[in-house]
Amino acid sequence: MDNPILVGLISWFVPGLGHLMQGRVVRGAIIAVIVWSMFVIALLSGGAHYPGFDFKDGTLLYLLNAFARFGNGFRAIVSFIMAGTPSPQVAALATFEYGGRFLEVAGLLNYLATVDAVDISLGRKK
Repeated sequence: MDNPILVGLISWFVPGLGHLMQGRVVRGAIIAVIVWSMFVIALLSGGAHYPGFDFKDGTLLYLLNAFARFGNGFRAIVSFIMAGTPSPQVAALATFEYGGRFLEVAGLLNYLATVDAVDISLGRKK
């Protein structure tokens, strides 16, 4: 694929797909498995409801959390919808904060994978 902007958007929206479109099957599969696994584990751990506070309570931490979660592409919409209707038992889970970290790291890894796919598309990386 010759359009690096399109590769970047596709790679961000669906992890691993940008690499698969460029013929990097192994790299794309590894990225997809890791990022998707972290996302699923995060949701099962109650991570969609983390940080559990509002923008006014901790502006910088809230913005960092939102930025990292936005890196999940279309899955960010899923996590934000799930966060809108929290279960009363979620905060009691021992994995609540770990799930939040998994969700953030999955988004940040997806940002890195997107940059990697764009670099390959531009010919800066083999």
